[in-house]
Amino acid sequence: MKKTIGLIETIEIIGKKVVKAKAKFDTGAVGNSVDTRLASRAQLGPIISIVKIKQAGMRRPKKRPVVEVAFRIQGKKYKTRANIEDRSHMKYPVLVGRELIRNNFVVDVARKAGKRR
Repeated sequence: MKKTIGLIETIEIIGKKVVKAKAKFDTGAVGNSVDTRLASRAQLGPIISIVKIKQAGMRRPKKRPVVEVAFRIQGKKYKTRANIEDRSHMKYPVLVGRELIRNNFVVDVARKAGKRR
């Protein structure tokens, strides 16, 4: 059974250390992304691959390192992969995309983080 989550949720990033962060659940994004500083604090790694990301308005795709990571969301641990990028200019340091959302969650955009209906 899929869990219902809000658009924004507090999650834990589990690497060698565990770090809490706000995450945006984005059904428009394919993969997951973690801010470089957050990845460093959680001591994520090693890099397992490089992914090319196409963004609107950019001529060439960006290359980003990919690591295996675990996210704890609403008390349950999910193992996945995430690319590492500088998200300091964005509101949320973690982006959770369709790869993780698809079989695990239903996103309720009206729901506030941590509030159950």
